[in-house]
Amino acid sequence: MEWLVNLFTNTESIAHIALLYALVIAVGVYLGKIKVYGISLGVTFVLFAGIVAGHFGFTAPVDILTFIQDFGLILFVFMIGLQVGPGFFESFGTAGIKLNGLAATAILLNILVMFGCYFLFFDTSDKSALPMMVGTLYGAVTNTPGLGAANEALSTVYGDEAPQIASAYACAYPLGVLGIIGAIILVRYICKVRLEKEEEALAAQEGAKATQKPHKMHIEVTNQYLEGRTLLQVHDFLNRDFVCSRILHDGHVSIPNRNTIFHIGDQLSIVTTEADWEAIVAFIGPVIEVDWQQQDQPMVSKRILVTNPKINGKSFGQMHFSSVYGVNVTRVTRHGMDLFASPSLPLQVGDRIMVVGPEDAVDRVANMMGNSVKRLDAPNIATIFVGIFLGIIFGSLPFVPGMPLMKLGIAGGPLIIAILIGRYGYKIKLVTYTTTSANMMLREIGLVLFLASVGIKAGAGFFETVMEGDGLLYVLTGFLITIIPILIVGPIARVRFKFNYFTIAGMISGTYTDPPALAYSNSICSKEAPAVGYSTVYPLSMFLRILTAQLIVLFFCG
Repeated sequence: MEWLVNLFTNTESIAHIALLYALVIAVGVYLGKIKVYGISLGVTFVLFAGIVAGHFGFTAPVDILTFIQDFGLILFVFMIGLQVGPGFFESFGTAGIKLNGLAATAILLNILVMFGCYFLFFDTSDKSALPMMVGTLYGAVTNTPGLGAANEALSTVYGDEAPQIASAYACAYPLGVLGIIGAIILVRYICKVRLEKEEEALAAQEGAKATQKPHKMHIEVTNQYLEGRTLLQVHDFLNRDFVCSRILHDGHVSIPNRNTIFHIGDQLSIVTTEADWEAIVAFIGPVIEVDWQQQDQPMVSKRILVTNPKINGKSFGQMHFSSVYGVNVTRVTRHGMDLFASPSLPLQVGDRIMVVGPEDAVDRVANMMGNSVKRLDAPNIATIFVGIFLGIIFGSLPFVPGMPLMKLGIAGGPLIIAILIGRYGYKIKLVTYTTTSANMMLREIGLVLFLASVGIKAGAGFFETVMEGDGLLYVLTGFLITIIPILIVGPIARVRFKFNYFTIAGMISGTYTDPPALAYSNSICSKEAPAVGYSTVYPLSMFLRILTAQLIVLFFCG
């Protein structure tokens, strides 16, 4: 039995470390499935399973725990960024500015509540009191990079005698996680939100603007001015994007091209955008019902999957579908959204395009596009690690010359790079497509590794810190720091700015840079609104958390 005892006690053993993480994550995930009053905390319980393991000495070397913690966090935020990247900048209009303003307000309120608790509950003559409150602040807002920045700044100010603020962080962190999720739930009841209606509102938006959402119709040419004009002339005169996929002339159906001549009485199948269809009808003619059965050659409509990497990034205008292949492409389905196939829209691997034309021509286009589901099953590992490489470098760059501590770090850098790659990766020939299941798998693996590591590290001295000295006071003040700003900013976001509740939940999670809160927000919503809200405010929030950590220490703890 010595081998079994050694397996559980030899902390330097690879088998021991693997066993530790397997047990903590498995127990935490199973406990997370338990519901109390219909509410479960999901993978958040991995954190508490880790605390218990650490308390009983079931641990691993600190440097290994730190590496796994940071790598898990990098993987989690990178996959979030890669998924929301394609729609990130579209969401960062007026709404994005408002969300970031609300996030900055919440961060300022966190700091003000911290100082309020410091003056109310602690001896201000104790030089270690304020640094410990800084540790409490970053535990309450679950921001480990901020804790690291504060620790580095304290080392600059105090040298080897710097206060060990990690214990205060550990006291506030668990209740901080619960407090954020609890406050998000409380905002729901304060604002009398019904989740079903919020889902319906998101479904109505469908994540696409009127300038992108396709509109299909059949119209008849009645404008005398169009007699004898070509399709290209009509298109240029209208100055609006539309695709004419079929034309019925003298009882015969054909696929039009730019040189097709319009005649009075011609019947057209048109696909355009929601924003343009009324203008097109007003200029060409009324909407009608058309029987497309009479055809000179068999016509088919087929959805084709883009899997050929060589197509990635090419626009519809560059592909010349009509003139070269004799087909028309009317719509694109991307990340669950239907988009109008405008000439300027770039194709991406994973897109599904609606192609209309003769069957043999459509088949040729399908072969050129790839149209292989099997090819998409293979994840693009190179893109992920190229992105992580660039993200770590970017996150390590100081924003202010001469102040090396002011940087986004290993979480903010990869997130921003992932968003940029998700949106613009095709421009440098990076294939960014990953299946939803692959993305979720990598995301969840990163999250549970991060939570397990934090829990195991905090567990060693957690209960002693809570039961002795000011431990309980750190827990109480941390809880106040956590919930008060949320209960102020959340209702303002809902009542004043009319944001969707799921967007607010994601915004709060991103403001607190809290993956468990995002995991909870995602679990109650079938759309990507929480992830978009999270990523919209996360980069600025991470920067402000790190910056304010250093400023508080440098200006108030000296």
